[in-house]
Amino acid sequence: MNYDIIVVGSGPGGYVAAIRAAQLGFKTAVVERESLGGICLNWGCIPTKALLKSANVFEYITHAADYGIKVEDSTLDFGSVIKRSRGVADGMSKGVQFLMKKNKIDVIMGSAKIRKGGQIEVSATDGSIKEYTATHTILATGSRSRELPNLKQDGKKVIGYRQAMVMPEQPKSLVVVGSGAIGVEFAYFYHAIGTKVTIIEYLDRIVPVEDDDISKQLIRSFKKMGITVMTGANVEAVDTSGEGCKVQVKTAAGTETITCDVVLSAVGISPNIENIGLEEAGVKTDKGRVLVDDFYKTNVNGVYAIGDIVKGQALAHVASAEGIICVEKIAGHHPEPLNYNNIPGCTYCSPEIASVGYTEKAAKEAGYEVKVGKFPFSASGKASAAGAKDGFVKVIFDAKYGEFLGAHMIGAHVTEMIGEIVVARKLETTGMDIVKTVHPHPTMSEAIMEAAADAYGEVIHL
Repeated sequence: MNYDIIVVGSGPGGYVAAIRAAQLGFKTAVVERESLGGICLNWGCIPTKALLKSANVFEYITHAADYGIKVEDSTLDFGSVIKRSRGVADGMSKGVQFLMKKNKIDVIMGSAKIRKGGQIEVSATDGSIKEYTATHTILATGSRSRELPNLKQDGKKVIGYRQAMVMPEQPKSLVVVGSGAIGVEFAYFYHAIGTKVTIIEYLDRIVPVEDDDISKQLIRSFKKMGITVMTGANVEAVDTSGEGCKVQVKTAAGTETITCDVVLSAVGISPNIENIGLEEAGVKTDKGRVLVDDFYKTNVNGVYAIGDIVKGQALAHVASAEGIICVEKIAGHHPEPLNYNNIPGCTYCSPEIASVGYTEKAAKEAGYEVKVGKFPFSASGKASAAGAKDGFVKVIFDAKYGEFLGAHMIGAHVTEMIGEIVVARKLETTGMDIVKTVHPHPTMSEAIMEAAADAYGEVIHL
């Protein structure tokens, strides 16, 4: 029952850290209280993308005439869509089980609490308790849907993202509170399959972490689809006593009541730091996050933390990178600290959003003199051929040295394009390097080259 490394949590941070630890020769175990793969594989990244793909296919069918194809009597089977999504998630979770066996990692099912001196207590679902010891313990316990005091989730009428993925029947109307990635992805999904959707956002624009131009484009696209968007709006109360929900919303114009079948609370996440023994072990936290150094070591010797419970973006690929860095540092390697300003963010509504680095506003606030280039997909031959002309690529360079400060994209398949920018920034590629790099035609990705050329006054197709 003694291990070199025990990882608490098997999400994309935990299982990746465990595999890297095993690769480096550590005797490794993972403690998981629910399902291997964590929220991402079972209730987040993967099953939501399966739902969104079903919505994309249904949209293609319903708009087939736009492509010269006649399709009659197409209907959506909501139960089958949900079943497919769950099947995809189950398959991915089984894939993680295979990786655990392949790498000879022990899987311990139960809820873990860390104790002093490398002790870990695991309570199984049957109530039994076992103790383990580890030279190094990595906490990767992830997060859950955040609850607001005036928006309590009952799991039926007021729901979080987990319930949104497995609703017993499709709602006729849905109010989505919050317009971050989770909110706009579910808003698009349910609208695309025929639900009347209203988005309520407290701030003055949707997807508020994105560049201002991205927010403006998404609101245009959503309104064109028929999604109702309310910004600068606050949900004061939800009455669930009747058949549906009555949502009381306060705006600058006054207070109004919106009726709907279901309310989806998508107001962010809360790190899972409760009941894992942090206080007893003396691990320091601040504002709901575990305090760590650049290599994820806490103030307690032998205890580390990664993923949603520490500083940085709460994203699956961030947690994975942190897990690898943490383990390699434990192994005596010399990994670089993670550059949190070169983390790509992707949102999978339609049109998709992808971004990395500084927004235009943030770059200026940081003191840069900037060159900004923009290329609309309406000028892209590939986008026109695909019937996906909504959106653009926006790039930001330092005017003095040509440093690639950031990129912001909205449109079809842009989540597949952002990797080019991440690599370019890692390699310290300049704006003119992008302009002079030949991109394939016709592709969506050549819009990156065109946007860079626009920043330097050399754009051809505008």
